[in-house]
Amino acid sequence: MKMSWSSERPFQIGVGLMSGTSLDGIDAAVVQLAGSGANTEVQLLHYATLPYTEELRAQLKQLCSPGAADVAALAGMNVYLGQLFADSALSAVEAAGLAVAEIDFISSHGQTIWHMPEREGLYKPSATLQIGDLSVIAKHTGLPVVGDFRPADMAVGGQGAPLVPYGDLILFGDPRRGRLLQNIGGIGNCTVIPAGAGADDLLAFDTGPGNMIIDQVVHTLTDGRLAYDEGGQWAAEGAVDEALLAELLGHPYFALAPPKSTGRELFGADYALRVLDLAAERGLSGVDTIATVTALTASSIADACRRFVMPRCRVDEVIVSGGGAHNRTLMVQLARLLPEQQVRRAGELGMPDDAKEAVIFALLGHAFLQGVPNNIPAATGAARPTIMGKLALP
Repeated sequence: MKMSWSSERPFQIGVGLMSGTSLDGIDAAVVQLAGSGANTEVQLLHYATLPYTEELRAQLKQLCSPGAADVAALAGMNVYLGQLFADSALSAVEAAGLAVAEIDFISSHGQTIWHMPEREGLYKPSATLQIGDLSVIAKHTGLPVVGDFRPADMAVGGQGAPLVPYGDLILFGDPRRGRLLQNIGGIGNCTVIPAGAGADDLLAFDTGPGNMIIDQVVHTLTDGRLAYDEGGQWAAEGAVDEALLAELLGHPYFALAPPKSTGRELFGADYALRVLDLAAERGLSGVDTIATVTALTASSIADACRRFVMPRCRVDEVIVSGGGAHNRTLMVQLARLLPEQQVRRAGELGMPDDAKEAVIFALLGHAFLQGVPNNIPAATGAARPTIMGKLALP
């Protein structure tokens, strides 16, 4: 099955929408795409972020919390976020200097509320939930919208995550250099692309917490005045408590072999509060606590690289994207922990640090419309390649 919305041009223009576990806001990338599958050529035309308000972020955190069961709030937020995603897409199109009529499709990841990749009983199969209703986006923009990607991979035995390896290979595959693409959003996720690799050669998984614990600790210690440690300034002022760091690195998730994925279910606000309690018991200052949880992110990434990646293939470069790429202290820690690799930001290779995942969701939607499988079984553990996504028409 192949669908085309623009047969008169040798390319399509799509808008990729992404909102991650950090709950920062909606990233929108206007992308020109030519070709098909692994041979798709990509040109980023415009990128922008629509930040979430503090009130909205708090409501989303509540919906993501274990035990949250406000069905009316969840249903309402599904529609409200659909409207917000539509506004973000239209704003990005206008800022790109384009008319809506020039856009072929929108591709939306949605906002993850719950991700449960492992079966937990007869009535709790592996499942996932992203909200931001596709029909609302389609009707508000007048454009076809692709989204809800994860369930298709889970239906064929995968974990529904990570999704970005499909695009990472297209954007960053290199015939001579082995690369580890490390995105640091709320959760850290990596894609390992050996030199000259094809899709079957990839390794990808969630490394653990990215900015999520750092942000929550900063938010709590400042009574909500600050949402994150800008540039890693506070972490740079503090000292890492090595004993607490070792205890945190003992979390069983880090020892699990890939494929694996995680989210706020394991590393959300409740986990951050437990970390704060442990820090208080040890008499740590605020900056020392922030330094330690920043080291947790860096150390868990480096440990995953040494434990699961280096025994399988050579890695020449670690390319960091997402909000964590702006945390200078985190980047310094990563470079120190991985001295044999060149640690770089995605921006150094021509892809804005914050735009990569939104661009990749445009790629995933493009593949769906062409009838091309867009999961990577080597990354998700799926039994076979499949076409991920659902379509809402305007």
